[in-house]
Amino acid sequence: MEAKRVKPVANSYMHTQPIWDAARNGRLLVQRCDDTKRLQHPPRPVSVYTGSKNLSWVEVSGFGSIYSWTVTTSAWPGHEHRVPYVCGLVLLNEGVRMLCNLINIGEAELKVGRRVRVAWEELGDGFLYPAFELLPDR
Repeated sequence: MEAKRVKPVANSYMHTQPIWDAARNGRLLVQRCDDTKRLQHPPRPVSVYTGSKNLSWVEVSGFGSIYSWTVTTSAWPGHEHRVPYVCGLVLLNEGVRMLCNLINIGEAELKVGRRVRVAWEELGDGFLYPAFELLPDR
């Protein structure tokens, strides 16, 4: 039997509750500075561009490309059963980078620029976690 994954904690301090609420419906959200219309991730209490609290949440496509990655062999607590696994930095089509897990990808397939899409991992009790997988080659 596979060990259970640790679920992220949604809270107002880290400004993540909207992310997990949307994820339950398969929607990927990022913050937007409403003064500049620029996206930011991870979420913060203020805009990284202006320092204002004038922020909103926008849904993004879930498509992007591999910007960077590392193969993790020393896991965070609760993830020991997953090693080795791939942590990636994905550049979303909308221009913001997202730290994530890259799943269903062999090490030989990892290349900067490879196209990916969001793939929702079920962590139990309907909790969906955004990871990314390769788009099929055309």
